Amino acid sequence: MAKTDLSEERPVKRTFTASVSREGDWFVAQCLEVDVASQGESEVEALANLREALELFFEEPQATAIPQVRHIEVEVSAA
Repeated sequence: MAKTDLSEERPVKRTFTASVSREGDWFVAQCLEVDVASQGESEVEALANLREALELFFEEPQATAIPQVRHIEVEVSAA
Protein backbone atom coordinates (compact mmCIF):
# COMPACT_ATOMS: atom_id res chain seq x y z
CA MET A 1 0.00 0.00 0.00
CA ALA A 2 1.43 3.37 -1.01
CA LYS A 3 1.98 6.12 1.54
CA THR A 4 -0.11 9.24 1.09
CA ASP A 5 1.38 12.70 1.32
CA LEU A 6 -0.30 14.44 4.28
CA SER A 7 0.02 17.83 2.56
CA GLU A 8 -2.36 16.55 -0.12
CA GLU A 9 -5.13 15.56 2.31
CA ARG A 10 -8.38 17.40 1.87
CA PRO A 11 -9.82 19.34 4.80
CA VAL A 12 -12.61 17.66 6.74
CA LYS A 13 -15.81 19.57 7.42
CA ARG A 14 -17.17 19.35 10.95
CA THR A 15 -20.27 20.91 12.49
CA PHE A 16 -20.04 22.81 15.78
CA THR A 17 -22.67 24.32 18.05
CA ALA A 18 -22.55 28.02 18.85
CA SER A 19 -24.36 30.10 21.42
CA VAL A 20 -25.00 33.73 20.50
CA SER A 21 -25.76 36.43 23.05
CA ARG A 22 -25.91 40.18 22.99
CA GLU A 23 -23.53 42.13 25.21
CA GLY A 24 -24.18 45.83 24.89
CA ASP A 25 -23.71 46.84 21.25
CA TRP A 26 -22.00 43.54 20.35
CA PHE A 27 -23.11 40.01 19.59
CA VAL A 28 -20.88 37.31 21.08
CA ALA A 29 -20.72 33.86 19.47
CA GLN A 30 -19.15 31.07 21.48
CA CYS A 31 -18.44 27.52 20.34
CA LEU A 32 -19.83 25.02 22.84
CA GLU A 33 -17.49 22.16 21.92
CA VAL A 34 -14.21 24.12 21.82
CA ASP A 35 -13.16 27.09 23.96
CA VAL A 36 -13.29 29.61 21.08
CA ALA A 37 -15.41 32.76 20.90
CA SER A 38 -15.73 35.83 18.72
CA GLN A 39 -17.91 38.91 18.38
CA GLY A 40 -19.49 41.14 15.78
CA GLU A 41 -21.84 44.06 15.34
CA SER A 42 -24.58 41.63 14.19
CA GLU A 43 -25.38 37.99 14.86
CA VAL A 44 -24.37 37.11 11.29
CA GLU A 45 -21.01 38.90 11.69
CA ALA A 46 -20.36 37.26 15.07
CA LEU A 47 -20.99 33.80 13.59
CA ALA A 48 -18.79 34.55 10.56
CA ASN A 49 -16.02 35.71 12.88
CA LEU A 50 -16.45 32.57 15.00
CA ARG A 51 -16.17 30.41 11.86
CA GLU A 52 -12.90 32.15 10.96
CA ALA A 53 -11.60 31.80 14.54
CA LEU A 54 -12.39 28.06 14.52
CA GLU A 55 -10.64 27.60 11.17
CA LEU A 56 -7.55 29.30 12.60
CA PHE A 57 -7.79 27.24 15.80
CA PHE A 58 -7.69 23.98 13.83
CA GLU A 59 -5.09 25.14 11.29
CA GLU A 60 -1.87 23.12 11.15
CA PRO A 61 0.84 24.79 13.23
CA GLN A 62 3.50 26.61 11.24
CA ALA A 63 7.16 26.58 12.22
CA THR A 64 7.96 29.80 14.07
CA ALA A 65 10.45 30.99 16.62
CA ILE A 66 10.50 28.93 19.80
CA PRO A 67 8.52 30.77 22.50
CA GLN A 68 10.18 31.66 25.78
CA VAL A 69 8.36 29.89 28.59
CA ARG A 70 8.27 31.52 32.01
CA HIS A 71 6.67 30.67 35.34
CA ILE A 72 4.61 33.28 37.16
CA GLU A 73 3.33 33.26 40.71
CA VAL A 74 -0.21 34.48 41.39
CA GLU A 75 -2.08 34.79 44.67
CA VAL A 76 -5.54 33.20 44.54
CA SER A 77 -8.17 32.92 47.23
CA ALA A 78 -8.90 29.43 48.53
CA ALA A 79 -12.29 28.26 47.28
